[in-house]
Amino acid sequence: MLMAGFWNTMFEGDGEVRARLRQLDWSTSPLGHPSSWPAPLTTAVSMVLNSAFPMFVAWGPGLGFLYNDAYAVIMGGKHPSALGLRFEDIWAEIWPDIAPIIERALSNRSAYFEDLPLTVVRRGYPEQSFFTFSYSPLHDSDGQVGGIYCTVIETTDRVLAERRAAFELKVSDALRPLTSPEDVVACASALLGEQLNLARVIYGECDETGGNFFVRRDWTSPSFSSLAGMEFVLEEFGPGIINSMRAGQIVSARDSGTDSRTIKFANSYGMTGIRSFVAVPLIKSGRLVAFLGLHRADPYHWTDTDIRFACDMAERTWSAVEAARAQAELRAERDRSRYIFNAIAEGFMLMDRYWTVKYINAEGQRIARLRETQVVGRNHWDIWPEAIDTDSARMYYRVMESGEAGTSEYRQSYLDSDDIWIEVRAYATGEGGIASFFRDITDRKVAEQSLRAADQRKDEFLAMLAHELRNPLAPISAAAELLRLGKLDEAQVRHSSAVIGRQVAHITELVNDLLDVSRVTRGLVTLVKAPITAQTIVEDAIEQVRPLIQLRRQQLIVHLPVEEVTVLGDKARLVQVVANLLNNSAKYTPDLRHIEICAESDGGELVMTVRDEGVGMEAELTTRAFDLFAQAERSSDRSLGGLGLGLALVKHLVELHGGTVHCSSPGLGKGSTFVVKLPLMPAPPVVPPQSDTQSPAGDRLKLMIVDDNVDAAEALGMLLAFYGHEVIVEHESRRALERARQERPDVCLLDIGLPDMDGNELARRLRKLPETAGATLIAVTGYGQEKDRQLSAQAGFHHHLVKPIVIEQLAGLLANFHPLPDG
Repeated sequence: MLMAGFWNTMFEGDGEVRARLRQLDWSTSPLGHPSSWPAPLTTAVSMVLNSAFPMFVAWGPGLGFLYNDAYAVIMGGKHPSALGLRFEDIWAEIWPDIAPIIERALSNRSAYFEDLPLTVVRRGYPEQSFFTFSYSPLHDSDGQVGGIYCTVIETTDRVLAERRAAFELKVSDALRPLTSPEDVVACASALLGEQLNLARVIYGECDETGGNFFVRRDWTSPSFSSLAGMEFVLEEFGPGIINSMRAGQIVSARDSGTDSRTIKFANSYGMTGIRSFVAVPLIKSGRLVAFLGLHRADPYHWTDTDIRFACDMAERTWSAVEAARAQAELRAERDRSRYIFNAIAEGFMLMDRYWTVKYINAEGQRIARLRETQVVGRNHWDIWPEAIDTDSARMYYRVMESGEAGTSEYRQSYLDSDDIWIEVRAYATGEGGIASFFRDITDRKVAEQSLRAADQRKDEFLAMLAHELRNPLAPISAAAELLRLGKLDEAQVRHSSAVIGRQVAHITELVNDLLDVSRVTRGLVTLVKAPITAQTIVEDAIEQVRPLIQLRRQQLIVHLPVEEVTVLGDKARLVQVVANLLNNSAKYTPDLRHIEICAESDGGELVMTVRDEGVGMEAELTTRAFDLFAQAERSSDRSLGGLGLGLALVKHLVELHGGTVHCSSPGLGKGSTFVVKLPLMPAPPVVPPQSDTQSPAGDRLKLMIVDDNVDAAEALGMLLAFYGHEVIVEHESRRALERARQERPDVCLLDIGLPDMDGNELARRLRKLPETAGATLIAVTGYGQEKDRQLSAQAGFHHHLVKPIVIEQLAGLLANFHPLPDG
């Protein structure tokens, strides 16, 4: 039993789950009221709530279920109603799959599964998901198994990505040797249908009028009817669907019987047996020429993975069909149709049985870097003697001898430029010669090499992460075992609890590092910019790192500019940048050695340099030191610790501020130097003294800022006020309209992504108000694509600025405006 009153504070702290547990009605839970919980359950629940990893506890005969904030994300729509309920009721749809695993844990045997597939319902529909998790027994005060606890990571995205990559490779291998367009369509349709367990896959070809489509061949499951050889009227399947396809949009429907776009066309969908579908259009010259259709006989929620599979397959199929048609046309009308090959986007060359080049197209000449007169009429091996003993040459000879198509890749060297990689496809001609298609694949090869290197760094990083996580788990496990034995005095209990607390805090710190770098690299961090001096950045960073430097008795040398040097940036993030660099130097510099930090102004930039006398780096590592998973080799004892994410975070944060960072080192054992450069904040404009005849306001503007991000709006307002303007700040669209009537601003800076009424609609309404009809409207938004700029222009905006705003650009715009006349 818990100590009297202790349960009242057990759920105190941050987090949504804790907040809900404080308000939970425990009378309906098989766990009973927390005041009656045994100590092991209390300890387990506290450990789960304090963990940043997804975890849950199931306790008692009813297996009452409690979890933390990280696991709530996995729960989806089941949260928060699942808190305190029975395990079996919460996950009823997968209970037959996991019940044996649970029984094993309740029998005092742990279980571990990696990438286990489970079909869960957490968003209103079944979806196959994958999880890596462990179930472990949880003992009561008598040493009996009272429940289980679980640590879990969802691996759905990774597993599906691997399957998609394997499928794409399978498709490429299957389509490569095919020469008939019909065979390409049939093969691709079968592969996609079997992969996604569909009822039917069709390739619909539209006539020139765009009114009808014809199904030449399709693939169907054994129990589903074929549409091959049939012709249909497009409009009979619903204008809402067809018009979207004609606009080049991928369309899908979960249930044609209830979808508003298809419900009035039930006869067409019923006749073809289509209950749910996806259609991927092919647009050429602005016209719908074909589409790939995926059909199911029952309602189905199409996932992003399904759509991605369909799009990838459509692109590959159309590309293969076009290549096959081009090759068929070559074989049938080679003599009078060669000119068409000058229009294709890959090289083409025709050789006779004696290896004499008879034709090469314009793209082929560009790739070969030779003129037509240097190639046509000459022997292939005389032109490219370096290719005689290569895989491509051997492939050419096999095609010549066997008549079967072949594919190869080779590296072409040039004396005056970089090498390139070329992919070659060869086909036998009727006269015993060869038709060769080839294209430059250098970019793909470079990307593949980069991916392999990144994958290797990822594997090294995961191994290091596993090591870092296992280290604190050992003392946690030992302390938990001591608590389970229950033969400890009060001091030993406090010591064991402190051990668990410290190690959980360490794990939390590791996870926070991972989450921080993830948010920054995915662009999910919003900078709150304000003027900040170099002195403040360096001093605050030193304050954070000072304990480590003092611990290692290192000597820190600081050089700061005498005069104030100011940048416009997010103080917390810039301090984080310098602290990470100092921390990195402190970790890799031996005791009693020097670390130096220097900040100075140089040519409109703040230059901050961190030098150390540490382990240094090889030249190869300095080129990738800021990559996400890059780091030097570490000793097996991992004495330096950490996940090595600091430099990657530094690079992204500096670039978000419009700056640069680089590193250098003379070599191993010779220290390292890191240099951060940030643009200085421009000096405020000097306002010339006003004569008595001038307006006392001059070009001082009245500005209204509307942004629901309070920090961003206030920071921008402070900056503009610093430039001498009168600033009004509002956070709601309707309040901004009323304020605009009263204040008559000269310029309105509006966020597009406002709630209730977005910035475009607010701009249109401001245009209609007589008080603001002549005001200048500037969109200040995170949306920067061309379509976003078109929409803002249509709404009446004069300018479109993308966050984070370059203050010099905005100041330049405002300098050209003049206040509106009163009245």
